[in-house]
Amino acid sequence: MTSRYEVVIGLEVHVQLTTQTKIFCNCSTAFGKQPNSQTCPVCLGLPGALPVLNRKVAEYAIKTGLATNCSIAPRSIFARKNYFYPDLPKGYQISQFELPICEHGRLDIEVEGQPKSIGITRIHMEEDAGKLLHDSGDTSRVDLNRACTPLLEIVSEPDMRSSDEAIAYLKKLHQIVVYLGVCDGNLEEGSFRCDANVSIRPWGQKEFGTRAELKNINSFRFIKQAIDYEIERQADILDDGGRVIQETRLFDTDSGTTRSMRGKEEAHDYRYFPDPDLVPLIVSDEWVEQMRRELPELPEAKISRFVGELGLPAYDAGVLAADRLMAEYYDSLVALNGNAKLCANWVMGELQRALNDSGTSIADCPVTPQLLAGILKRIDDNTISNKIAKTVFDAMWQSGKDADTIIEEQGLKQVTDTGAIEAIVDEVLAANPGQVEEYRGGKEKLMGFFVGQVMRATKGKANPAAVNEMLKKKLSG
Repeated sequence: MTSRYEVVIGLEVHVQLTTQTKIFCNCSTAFGKQPNSQTCPVCLGLPGALPVLNRKVAEYAIKTGLATNCSIAPRSIFARKNYFYPDLPKGYQISQFELPICEHGRLDIEVEGQPKSIGITRIHMEEDAGKLLHDSGDTSRVDLNRACTPLLEIVSEPDMRSSDEAIAYLKKLHQIVVYLGVCDGNLEEGSFRCDANVSIRPWGQKEFGTRAELKNINSFRFIKQAIDYEIERQADILDDGGRVIQETRLFDTDSGTTRSMRGKEEAHDYRYFPDPDLVPLIVSDEWVEQMRRELPELPEAKISRFVGELGLPAYDAGVLAADRLMAEYYDSLVALNGNAKLCANWVMGELQRALNDSGTSIADCPVTPQLLAGILKRIDDNTISNKIAKTVFDAMWQSGKDADTIIEEQGLKQVTDTGAIEAIVDEVLAANPGQVEEYRGGKEKLMGFFVGQVMRATKGKANPAAVNEMLKKKLSG
């Protein structure tokens, strides 16, 4: 039984950076191009080709380190990590080993209401390998477009004790790198992928158990499944008196199981040594402070501001801050309208519904904050009701016209004239004498029926507050 064992999880996350060119050459990093069309002597590892560090990669590394509470090293060096696969033409990967650019960070997570701090051991820069394509049969081909693509490897401490904690950490990290703009966060394209080191030990034992590394999983759901399966697998081995073997394992998404891939390499297996082609990277205090000034307001700070300054409920604040562009849209809307809760309701309601239904991203939203603010203004001054406002919004989404134009063209202005409303109320009550008698006999739920009849007669244009007030006055009389 796994309850007999304490679970120990550490994660290594590979974050592909959004630079337009590769880490050590000027080749494009665009995804999905014709195989081997984005290569040069540097990323092909041809003799005599010399790498030159892309400054933007170092800047993204510094920003990520600052956002995850890391110390930024004033001096870091690149190392050669030696191993040979066909997708690594040089026979080594340029990475960092003894002196990474960022160390000793942390991320604060929450699982089932319980806060926890997860340590970050290091963040280092490295290049990606190419991609092997396996045909049916014995043939494999190699696409080196991805070779030399810039990565950050973010290594956690073995601080997580369940798959739920691991997923909370990964989602928090994913949100941060996307907020920073250093990664597009696309899991399907491999922009954010994870290796999970999983081990178990009897409760109370200080020494870690033997770990298995689950390699290159690019879905939060599959990561959780793989970790949970691996915990059960190791527990079964120990319960049967066996011994867990240190190895690298792959997760089979079809069967939901892990299988052995190869023995797990240790650091000495890679024969690390400083890369003689690259000089040490010197990061000045001024450079760090410049990167700090360029950091956006991060999700936790946004949530705190939305709750503390705007008075939003914590739930609303969390939903709005989850996506940076959505949060910026909301901030712009509040600046135009001022009613923070009304703005939140519309962004989380009608706007999000329309985005979901149309498959549109907030970046391509046809209803700008300025246009939506026009609708809210007409709600505030009673030109239209909330219900009519939704009709205006749908028309705005399709046409791009402003609220006033749509209201005028479609004759949607709200009826606020009490005389006109009273005449229609009288007609409705006269047409439904039975319901009037039932209401006056105590069946007050019929109020909704009367309101509906009046709104139908006015095609939804009557001011709902005025209708309710008039009906109560007439029915009580």
